[in-house]
Amino acid sequence: MDIVQLVSDFGFATVMVVGLGYFVYFVWQTINKVIDPAVQEMKITIIRLTDQLRLLDQDMIRLQQKVNTVLELNEKKIDKTRENKRRSSKG
Repeated sequence: MDIVQLVSDFGFATVMVVGLGYFVYFVWQTINKVIDPAVQEMKITIIRLTDQLRLLDQDMIRLQQKVNTVLELNEKKIDKTRENKRRSSKG
């Protein structure tokens, strides 16, 4: 059937309501079949990435603590060396 024939038989408003109804149905089906699964997959990916980020953050905290400890020990060693040099130069 031709669209012009449909408009002349049923009227413009009726044909447009049916067309818009089909459009809404098409969009609804696209959302349910394509977009929702993709969003669910993205949620899973985001959760996985968030977990990895937390692990990296914990690793960085541990590494920073180790670096701080090494720096403290190095400072103490340097202070002891300086103190020993002072004592040896005085005595």
